[in-house]
Amino acid sequence: MIKLFIGGFPLEMTELEVVQLVAPYADVATIKLVRDKKTKICKGYGFIEVADRAQAQQAMENLNGYALGDRELSLNIVPEQPAKPAVTYPKIDRPKRPRRPRI
Repeated sequence: MIKLFIGGFPLEMTELEVVQLVAPYADVATIKLVRDKKTKICKGYGFIEVADRAQAQQAMENLNGYALGDRELSLNIVPEQPAKPAVTYPKIDRPKRPRRPRI
């Protein structure tokens, strides 16, 4: 799977409309539009995953710079980031405190 950044689309576009825009050039597997946490209004960018690099390249060639209303689309391949290694912390041996006797 190749992840693409897509930005510059109108804020009122839905996930379905963005998928319909990209679908003629690439098979969209997943989509995530970034929204404001409080208002839930789209911020005008998001991420889509397509099947392979050739489809991602085709979508970029056809849609990058495409005018949509008063905005211009921007598509870029998101570079793959290596998986972060799990962080393990050493166990600290603490001396046990003596118990207080019960009265």
